[in-house]
Amino acid sequence: MHSRPLMTLLACAATLCACSPSEPPLATPPLQPASAAAASAPETASAWLGRWQGPEGTYLDITGGPGAYRVTISNLDGPRTFDARAGSDTLVILRDGTTETLRPGNGADTGMKWLADKQDCLIVKPGEGYCRA
Repeated sequence: MHSRPLMTLLACAATLCACSPSEPPLATPPLQPASAAAASAPETASAWLGRWQGPEGTYLDITGGPGAYRVTISNLDGPRTFDARAGSDTLVILRDGTTETLRPGNGADTGMKWLADKQDCLIVKPGEGYCRA
């Protein structure tokens, strides 16, 4: 039977993959902008400093400055703070193992009816956004 050596080889490969050490997640996501637009990223992110309101008492607060931003997101479970890196018209955070990209938009872009009439907003993902008054 020819399938027996193949099955043995596949079993060994699976065992080696399962035992290989994996790298721990980065504390902050790597971001390596390469365009001229990236040069204005700190200016964009600096303009976003301060508090952004969400529905039902939630908020997003951005502090820091070029190269070292902190984003505090307070939802119904309470506030959590994340390190952030500026991209081209974005801020990038690592939250619960997922890279999230904060980008500008309006209330309609958030997908949230409570913010629909707002014009100056930051969107984290569909259904999660925060706006200035």
